[in-house]
Amino acid sequence: MRSHPNAPTTLARSARAQGALYAAAAILLAGVAWLLKPLAHWIVGLEWAPMRGPAKLLVSIPEPWLTVSLVALGALAGTALIFLDSLELTSVTVSGERVILKRADHVEEIARERVGHVFREKDRLVLLGLKGEEIAREKCDLNARRLAAAFTEHGYAWAVGDPYEDEFRIWFPKTPELPELANALLAARAEAMKSSGSGDSVKELRRELARIGIVVRDKGRQQYWRGPGRR
Repeated sequence: MRSHPNAPTTLARSARAQGALYAAAAILLAGVAWLLKPLAHWIVGLEWAPMRGPAKLLVSIPEPWLTVSLVALGALAGTALIFLDSLELTSVTVSGERVILKRADHVEEIARERVGHVFREKDRLVLLGLKGEEIAREKCDLNARRLAAAFTEHGYAWAVGDPYEDEFRIWFPKTPELPELANALLAARAEAMKSSGSGDSVKELRRELARIGIVVRDKGRQQYWRGPGRR
Protein backbone atom coordinates (compact mmCIF):
# COMPACT_ATOMS: atom_id res chain seq x y z
CA MET A 1 0.00 0.00 0.00
CA ARG A 2 1.09 3.62 -0.67
CA SER A 3 0.64 6.51 1.73
CA HIS A 4 1.25 9.18 -0.95
CA PRO A 5 1.59 9.19 -4.77
CA ASN A 6 5.38 9.04 -4.84
CA ALA A 7 5.70 6.14 -2.41
CA PRO A 8 6.90 2.78 -3.77
CA THR A 9 4.31 0.21 -4.85
CA THR A 10 4.80 -3.34 -3.56
CA LEU A 11 3.00 -6.28 -5.12
CA ALA A 12 3.14 -9.79 -3.69
CA ARG A 13 0.93 -12.86 -3.38
CA SER A 14 -1.43 -12.23 -0.48
CA ALA A 15 -1.57 -14.48 2.58
CA ARG A 16 -5.19 -15.25 1.69
CA ALA A 17 -4.28 -16.38 -1.83
CA GLN A 18 -1.37 -18.43 -0.48
CA GLY A 19 -3.66 -20.10 2.05
CA ALA A 20 -6.22 -20.89 -0.64
CA LEU A 21 -3.53 -22.53 -2.76
CA TYR A 22 -2.33 -24.62 0.19
CA ALA A 23 -5.89 -25.80 0.84
CA ALA A 24 -6.62 -26.56 -2.83
CA ALA A 25 -3.39 -28.49 -3.34
CA ALA A 26 -3.86 -30.44 -0.10
CA ILE A 27 -7.42 -31.44 -1.03
CA LEU A 28 -6.49 -32.31 -4.61
CA LEU A 29 -3.52 -34.52 -3.75
CA ALA A 30 -5.33 -36.08 -0.82
CA GLY A 31 -8.01 -37.15 -3.29
CA VAL A 32 -5.40 -38.50 -5.70
CA ALA A 33 -3.73 -40.44 -2.87
CA TRP A 34 -7.10 -41.88 -1.79
CA LEU A 35 -7.55 -43.26 -5.32
CA LEU A 36 -4.38 -45.31 -4.81
CA LYS A 37 -6.36 -47.71 -2.59
CA PRO A 38 -8.68 -49.11 -5.32
CA LEU A 39 -5.79 -49.02 -7.76
CA ALA A 40 -3.63 -51.10 -5.42
CA HIS A 41 -6.47 -53.64 -4.94
CA TRP A 42 -6.86 -53.88 -8.73
CA ILE A 43 -3.12 -54.47 -9.25
CA VAL A 44 -3.04 -57.19 -6.57
CA GLY A 45 -5.88 -59.00 -8.38
CA LEU A 46 -3.85 -59.29 -11.59
CA GLU A 47 -1.69 -62.35 -12.19
CA TRP A 48 1.18 -60.16 -13.28
CA ALA A 49 1.53 -56.42 -13.03
CA PRO A 50 4.32 -53.94 -12.36
CA MET A 51 4.52 -52.71 -8.76
CA ARG A 52 2.55 -55.74 -7.53
CA GLY A 53 4.80 -56.12 -4.50
CA PRO A 54 4.32 -52.52 -3.26
CA ALA A 55 0.59 -52.84 -3.99
CA LYS A 56 0.36 -55.94 -1.79
CA LEU A 57 2.20 -54.12 0.99
CA LEU A 58 -0.17 -51.18 0.69
CA VAL A 59 -3.40 -53.21 0.88
CA SER A 60 -2.04 -55.16 3.86
CA ILE A 61 -2.41 -52.05 6.01
CA PRO A 62 -5.65 -52.39 8.00
CA GLU A 63 -8.47 -49.87 7.79
CA PRO A 64 -9.02 -47.15 8.77
CA TRP A 65 -5.24 -46.61 8.92
CA LEU A 66 -4.78 -47.19 5.19
CA THR A 67 -7.24 -44.48 4.18
CA VAL A 68 -6.08 -42.07 6.89
CA SER A 69 -2.42 -42.54 5.92
CA LEU A 70 -3.04 -42.09 2.21
CA VAL A 71 -5.12 -38.94 2.69
CA ALA A 72 -2.61 -37.47 5.16
CA LEU A 73 0.35 -38.17 2.89
CA GLY A 74 -1.48 -36.68 -0.07
CA ALA A 75 -2.35 -33.53 1.86
CA LEU A 76 1.24 -33.23 3.06
CA ALA A 77 2.54 -33.61 -0.49
CA GLY A 78 0.14 -30.91 -1.69
CA THR A 79 1.23 -28.37 0.92
CA ALA A 80 4.90 -29.19 0.29
CA LEU A 81 4.41 -28.63 -3.43
CA ILE A 82 2.91 -25.16 -2.90
CA PHE A 83 5.60 -24.28 -0.36
CA LEU A 84 8.39 -25.15 -2.79
CA ASP A 85 6.63 -23.20 -5.54
CA SER A 86 6.33 -20.14 -3.30
CA LEU A 87 10.11 -20.10 -2.77
CA GLU A 88 10.56 -19.29 -6.47
CA LEU A 89 7.91 -16.59 -6.65
CA THR A 90 8.91 -12.95 -6.78
CA SER A 91 7.46 -9.95 -4.99
CA VAL A 92 7.88 -6.66 -6.86
CA THR A 93 8.50 -3.19 -5.44
CA VAL A 94 8.38 -0.35 -7.95
CA SER A 95 9.38 3.27 -7.39
CA GLY A 96 10.57 6.13 -9.53
CA GLU A 97 14.16 5.27 -8.61
CA ARG A 98 14.36 1.49 -8.75
CA VAL A 99 12.70 -1.90 -9.10
CA ILE A 100 13.23 -4.43 -6.31
CA LEU A 101 12.64 -8.10 -7.13
CA LYS A 102 12.58 -10.30 -4.05
CA ARG A 103 12.46 -14.09 -3.72
CA ALA A 104 12.92 -16.21 -0.63
CA ASP A 105 16.65 -16.57 -1.31
CA HIS A 106 17.45 -13.55 -3.48
CA VAL A 107 16.94 -9.79 -3.66
CA GLU A 108 17.81 -7.78 -6.77
CA GLU A 109 17.67 -4.00 -7.13
CA ILE A 110 17.57 -2.51 -10.63
CA ALA A 111 18.03 1.24 -11.10
CA ARG A 112 15.29 3.02 -13.06
CA GLU A 113 17.74 4.39 -15.63
CA ARG A 114 18.71 0.83 -16.65
CA VAL A 115 15.15 -0.23 -17.58
CA GLY A 116 13.81 0.09 -21.10
CA HIS A 117 10.67 -2.07 -21.28
CA VAL A 118 8.81 -4.30 -18.83
CA PHE A 119 6.36 -7.08 -19.75
CA ARG A 120 4.89 -10.41 -18.70
CA GLU A 121 5.79 -13.54 -20.67
CA LYS A 122 3.59 -16.41 -19.47
CA ASP A 123 4.49 -16.77 -15.77
CA ARG A 124 7.61 -14.59 -15.94
CA LEU A 125 8.16 -10.89 -15.32
CA VAL A 126 10.78 -9.63 -17.78
CA LEU A 127 12.77 -6.41 -17.61
CA LEU A 128 14.70 -5.28 -20.66
CA GLY A 129 17.51 -2.76 -20.75
CA LEU A 130 17.69 0.36 -22.89
CA LYS A 131 19.16 -1.61 -25.81
CA GLY A 132 16.74 -4.50 -25.50
CA GLU A 133 19.07 -6.70 -23.46
CA GLU A 134 17.43 -8.90 -20.81
CA ILE A 135 18.31 -7.70 -17.33
CA ALA A 136 15.80 -9.70 -15.28
CA ARG A 137 13.43 -12.66 -15.76
CA GLU A 138 11.66 -13.88 -12.64
CA LYS A 139 8.78 -16.25 -11.94
CA CYS A 140 5.78 -14.09 -11.08
CA ASP A 141 2.10 -15.00 -10.77
CA LEU A 142 0.93 -11.49 -9.95
CA ASN A 143 -1.98 -10.03 -11.89
CA ALA A 144 -0.76 -8.52 -15.16
CA ARG A 145 -3.07 -5.50 -14.87
CA ARG A 146 -1.79 -4.68 -11.40
CA LEU A 147 1.78 -5.01 -12.59
CA ALA A 148 1.12 -2.80 -15.61
CA ALA A 149 -0.56 -0.17 -13.43
CA ALA A 150 2.29 -0.14 -10.92
CA PHE A 151 5.03 0.22 -13.52
CA THR A 152 3.26 2.81 -15.67
CA GLU A 153 2.32 4.87 -12.61
CA HIS A 154 6.00 5.21 -11.79
CA GLY A 155 6.98 6.09 -15.36
CA TYR A 156 8.19 2.76 -16.76
CA ALA A 157 7.39 1.58 -20.29
CA TRP A 158 5.06 -1.42 -19.92
CA ALA A 159 4.68 -3.56 -23.05
CA VAL A 160 2.01 -6.15 -23.85
CA GLY A 161 4.77 -8.52 -25.04
CA ASP A 162 8.41 -8.44 -26.06
CA PRO A 163 8.79 -5.34 -28.27
CA TYR A 164 11.61 -7.14 -30.10
CA GLU A 165 9.53 -10.25 -30.83
CA ASP A 166 10.14 -10.10 -34.58
CA GLU A 167 13.90 -10.26 -34.13
CA PHE A 168 14.04 -13.78 -32.66
CA ARG A 169 15.61 -16.43 -34.89
CA ILE A 170 15.82 -20.17 -34.50
CA TRP A 171 19.15 -21.43 -33.14
CA PHE A 172 21.08 -24.25 -34.75
CA PRO A 173 24.59 -25.49 -33.91
CA LYS A 174 27.35 -23.12 -34.98
CA THR A 175 24.99 -20.38 -36.12
CA PRO A 176 27.32 -18.14 -38.15
CA GLU A 177 25.80 -14.86 -36.91
CA LEU A 178 26.67 -15.73 -33.31
CA PRO A 179 30.06 -15.55 -31.61
CA GLU A 180 31.71 -18.82 -30.63
CA LEU A 181 30.97 -18.35 -26.93
CA ALA A 182 27.25 -17.81 -27.57
CA ASN A 183 27.05 -20.94 -29.72
CA ALA A 184 28.84 -22.93 -27.03
CA LEU A 185 26.48 -21.71 -24.31
CA LEU A 186 23.41 -22.41 -26.45
CA ALA A 187 24.71 -25.90 -27.25
CA ALA A 188 25.27 -26.61 -23.55
CA ARG A 189 21.79 -25.28 -22.78
CA ALA A 190 20.23 -27.47 -25.48
CA GLU A 191 21.82 -30.53 -23.86
CA ALA A 192 20.70 -29.45 -20.39
CA MET A 193 17.12 -29.05 -21.62
CA LYS A 194 17.07 -32.76 -22.55
CA SER A 195 17.70 -33.86 -18.97
CA SER A 196 15.11 -33.81 -16.21
CA GLY A 197 16.25 -32.09 -13.05
CA SER A 198 18.57 -29.71 -14.89
CA GLY A 199 16.38 -26.63 -14.52
CA ASP A 200 19.00 -24.71 -12.55
CA SER A 201 21.61 -25.28 -15.26
CA VAL A 202 19.18 -24.11 -17.95
CA LYS A 203 18.46 -20.92 -16.00
CA GLU A 204 22.13 -20.23 -15.30
CA LEU A 205 23.06 -20.67 -18.96
CA ARG A 206 20.28 -18.23 -19.89
CA ARG A 207 21.81 -15.72 -17.47
CA GLU A 208 25.26 -16.27 -18.96
CA LEU A 209 23.86 -15.61 -22.43
CA ALA A 210 22.13 -12.46 -21.18
CA ARG A 211 25.47 -11.21 -19.86
CA ILE A 212 26.87 -11.27 -23.40
CA GLY A 213 23.78 -9.67 -24.89
CA ILE A 214 21.93 -12.75 -26.18
CA VAL A 215 18.24 -13.13 -25.30
CA VAL A 216 16.79 -16.65 -25.45
CA ARG A 217 13.23 -17.85 -25.89
CA ASP A 218 12.12 -21.48 -25.73
CA LYS A 219 9.41 -23.07 -27.84
CA GLY A 220 9.21 -26.66 -26.72
CA ARG A 221 12.77 -27.99 -26.89
CA GLN A 222 13.82 -25.49 -29.56
CA GLN A 223 15.76 -22.35 -28.69
CA TYR A 224 15.26 -18.99 -30.39
CA TRP A 225 17.64 -16.10 -29.93
CA ARG A 226 18.15 -12.43 -30.63
CA GLY A 227 20.88 -9.94 -29.96
CA PRO A 228 20.43 -6.45 -28.50
CA GLY A 229 17.37 -4.68 -29.91
CA ARG A 230 17.87 -2.33 -32.81
CA ARG A 231 14.94 0.02 -32.16
